[in-house]
Parts: sequence; C-alpha cells; structure tokens
Amino acid sequence: RNMSSAGPEGRKKMRECEGLIDSLVYYIQGAIADHEPNDKATENCVCILHNLSYQLEIELPESYAQSIYMQRRNISSNDKTPGCFGTRSRKVKEKQQDTPLPEEKSNPKGVESLWHSTLIRIYLSLIAKSTRNYTQEASLGALQNLTAGTGPMPFAVARTVVQKANGLPSIRAMLHVSQPAVKKTAVSLLRNLSRNTSLQNDIAREVLPDLVSILPECVPGSDIACETTASVCYTLFNLTQSSSHNARLLLSAHGLPKVIAISMNDSNMFSKASRAASVLLYSLWSHTDLHSAYKK
Repeated sequence: RNMSSAGPEGRKKMRECEGLIDSLVYYIQGAIADHEPNDKATENCVCILHNLSYQLEIELPESYAQSIYMQRRNISSNDKTPGCFGTRSRKVKEKQQDTPLPEEKSNPKGVESLWHSTLIRIYLSLIAKSTRNYTQEASLGALQNLTAGTGPMPFAVARTVVQKANGLPSIRAMLHVSQPAVKKTAVSLLRNLSRNTSLQNDIAREVLPDLVSILPECVPGSDIACETTASVCYTLFNLTQSSSHNARLLLSAHGLPKVIAISMNDSNMFSKASRAASVLLYSLWSHTDLHSAYKK
C-alpha cells in the first residue's frame, strides 16, 4: 500500500508485476463473497488498486493504449487518432465520448482489470456494503481516477457506473455520511460522471436533490468542506448548463437561495466555493425561460 503511492515509476512497476493486480482483485472478491468487506486486508487491497488507477490513462504505454482505443470500424484514413494522449481537439473528444470501448475481455489479466466492469462492480459493492471509511473512500477514489480523463476509457467507465451497474444509489448514500473525506470523494466522482452529456439526465434525476440538500447556507469554514461545496456547484453546473429541465429541478429543490448565499461570501470573496457558485448562477441565468421563476 505504501509502495503504490511512491509515484509514476512505482505505479508502473507494480502494474507490470505479473499476478499482482489479479491477486488483489481475487482477495477482494473472496472477502465480499464471505460477507467480510470490513477487514483491514480488504482496505489495503482497495487502497493499492486506488493508487494504481491514478493517472492510468496517461501512464499507459502508448502502443498498448492504441490497441485498446483504436476504432475498429469506420476509421477514416484522414482521421489521425494516435490514442487519447497529447493535444486533442474538442471535436475529437466529443467524438470519443460516443465511442464505446472494444468488447470487454471475459477474463481480464493484470492492468486490463483496473478498468474492467468486474472491478467497477466490486468498488460499487464495497461502497454499499463496507462500513470502513478508508475502504469507502478508496473505492470512490478509484472510480474517480478512472473517470477523470477525456478519452474513451473514462466515458466507458462512467457509463458502466451509471447505466450498467446502477451505481448512483450507492454513491448518493455517501453524500450523507459524516466523514468529510468520504463525502468529498463522492462529490468529486459525481462531478466527473456529470461531464458525460449522455448521462446528465440520469444523474440529475437520481442525485440532484441530494446535491442541493448538502449545500451549506453559506461558505463553510474548513478547507475540505469548502472544496466539497465547490465540487457540488460545478457538478450542478454540468447538470444544468444545457438543460432547462434540470435547472428547474434545482429551483424546485430550493437550491437557488443557497447558491446565491454562497456566491456572496463577504469574508473571502475569492474562495473556491464562492467562485463556483457564481459560475453556476451565471449559467442558470442563461435559461431565459426560467427568469420569471427565478424572480419569484
């Protein structure tokens, strides 16, 4: 667990170590099957996998990434797509968002396991069943890492979490835990998921009222609570930016007074939370059909 947080070279060596990732996954599967999701060894295994999933898309060897991401069909000879690294145009990123990964291997090995749907479901199961804060946080954090990029892998993982594995109820429950770090990581994961336009309505329907409910009445005092509040605002921004319906949901959940109060923080007008709330307000005002409702 300590070695897995030793930086890019350490992660690379551990990902390449034959049988290591498979063994960690095997152990966690056994713990879940035996209804023992709270033991210390499971926590350690999940924390290692969390660390090994950090910057995974960026750190994969480019030749390996090409074999994963190369579009098998309808690939134009003019369309140069050397993987999902380096400078990418917005148009290509948007195209990738709708490009599914090649067929999943039924028996993944090594690094392939890190973004496979089997492990995604394991993380979601631990989030739901474990009562250890570190295990919950590491499971959420691994999913946050896997959904952080702009290539096909993060969007495929996001679709698996939201649509295939029905993960939103488990994540939503983590918004209401008392442990600040777990709540912060859950919100950060939702922020990543909400960038995927095809999932925004599902996410809004499932968790938008909960996101509004955990917004404070003003900018919170602690740094971690301030960061969580900023992430909530940016998630709401993603969900409402292109949807008047979702903006109305925010209004119905009595979110507007909270967002206004957070944006008008006098003590530190440049706080992350205040800036994020201001960005959200600016976006909400772009829905001109809601102006009269806002004024009421």
